[in-house]
Amino acid sequence: MRHRKGGFHLKRDVSARRALLRSLVTSVVLDERIETTVPKAKAAKPLVEKMITLAKEGTLHSRRLAAQFLLTPESVKKLFDKLGPRFGQRNGGYTRIVRVGFRRGDGAETCMLELVGSDLVRRAADRAKRREEKLKALQEGRDAGAEGDSANS
Repeated sequence: MRHRKGGFHLKRDVSARRALLRSLVTSVVLDERIETTVPKAKAAKPLVEKMITLAKEGTLHSRRLAAQFLLTPESVKKLFDKLGPRFGQRNGGYTRIVRVGFRRGDGAETCMLELVGSDLVRRAADRAKRREEKLKALQEGRDAGAEGDSANS
């Protein structure tokens, strides 16, 4: 019988699995979005949510608990300074899993594990960057066109 054998094993022993999940959670906190396989994302999602819940508490004890789990001091600082206040009014559901497709090398199904709300910030920044590049290309095209017209005259 398989009583009390639940959870995600991810074909790793305990220490390797713990190290993998700690690095995934640290990356999500720092980058707000990572691309990984679906089982790894499903295993990391509750841990990310737990870290954000600790950040919402904001006590010294919760900061020390988060520092025990996360790998870098920068991630702890960002978690408590930015992410905790950002999700202060939200009652759970801080992350989402968006399936991307299949990886080319081994055919594993990949997904994006991201914090809710981070997509709006990134999309706006990407949109502004593309708009700036278009304007720059148009201006360079006009300048090149003006130079070409004067040379033909």
